[in-house]
Amino acid sequence: MPAGPLMKEHRIIENMIALLKKEAAGLEANLNLDTFFISQTADFIMTYVDRCHHGKEEHIFFRELEKKNLSKEHSETMGQLMEEHKEGRILLSKLMEAAGRYEKDAEKVKTEALSCLNDLTALYPRHIEKEDMHFFLPCMNYFSRKEKDDMLEEFWEFDRMLIHEKYRGMVKQLEIRKLK
Repeated sequence: MPAGPLMKEHRIIENMIALLKKEAAGLEANLNLDTFFISQTADFIMTYVDRCHHGKEEHIFFRELEKKNLSKEHSETMGQLMEEHKEGRILLSKLMEAAGRYEKDAEKVKTEALSCLNDLTALYPRHIEKEDMHFFLPCMNYFSRKEKDDMLEEFWEFDRMLIHEKYRGMVKQLEIRKLK
């Protein structure tokens, strides 16, 4: 079943959200922003959450759903999920930008980072619950067994190619940097 792997990925994302909440609590307690943690979080969200997880949703699952005669509710929910994916990207970008200015203006950045962390930790649990409880499983009824199996195979291929894509891109960036 294609929803199974996506829902398993949610459990890993939930673990990261718990860590983001701890970082936010530290900032609320006036601790320093852990810029290393933020950089690791950014990599996790950009690679695992957005490119891998959302990539499979947007480029495989949603693509196949768009071929179906969805109920108004499922169609609206899919649109909401896409908007929430965009919102997560924007929040992460703001968090990364703030963390990059931490050395210059720590107090202001802590406030901005806390706001981004709180928004991210509010967004993802709602988003995951919407997918898990109200979207993925009901939407499986639109597909035949073969269509589900085909999507599952495409998910696995997507995952296999992701690491190559990431590091091929990294090498390209480093090559460009070294040519300067």
